[in-house]
Amino acid sequence: MSNHISVVTEFAPEVQSNRKSEFPVNPLFLNRWSPRAYSERKVSDEDLNTILEAAHWAPSASNDQPWRFIVAKTQEQLGIFHQFVNEFNMVWASKAPVLIVVASKKVRGNGDPNVAHAFDSGTAWGSLALQATLLGLVTHAMGGFDREKARQLLNVPDELELHAVIAVGYLGDKSKLPEALQARELPNGRLPLSEVVFEGTITK
Repeated sequence: MSNHISVVTEFAPEVQSNRKSEFPVNPLFLNRWSPRAYSERKVSDEDLNTILEAAHWAPSASNDQPWRFIVAKTQEQLGIFHQFVNEFNMVWASKAPVLIVVASKKVRGNGDPNVAHAFDSGTAWGSLALQATLLGLVTHAMGGFDREKARQLLNVPDELELHAVIAVGYLGDKSKLPEALQARELPNGRLPLSEVVFEGTITK
């Protein structure tokens, strides 16, 4: 059984040499990154349900909880997902033992448009990714997939918007990736805070 009550106190080795925050934050936030090398190790149902539980506790406008997660974990289910993930991503995503489509409901229960549905579902994805990191799992969100084909194959109603496909699994051997991707298999950095944070008004 996994220890779901985890605390991160140390930076991962690959993070220490590639990422540094300007201000002190818990190592969890830097340790989460998006690798492409996946091992063949399966993800337990318990761990999968734990990361989905964490996602489901994300905040949402009026507590509407617009997020929806379509999960593929069997060979048959994964085979269907592989049909709509684009070719570039399939080079590595085909190894991931779990794929999750993140969607969101665009309309509230009373029929009004929910203008916050995508914002709220992005927050849920962030919670999923952080909980996965706590469990020793890695995640990678992909926007490169055929949304119309996914909608048809997964029987997704028009009221749901499709956002991303999330690969979930354990970190694998990057030497098994194509050479061009091996060079990118490192935690990336971030823009300085001064380029994304403004006090009072936006400045150029």
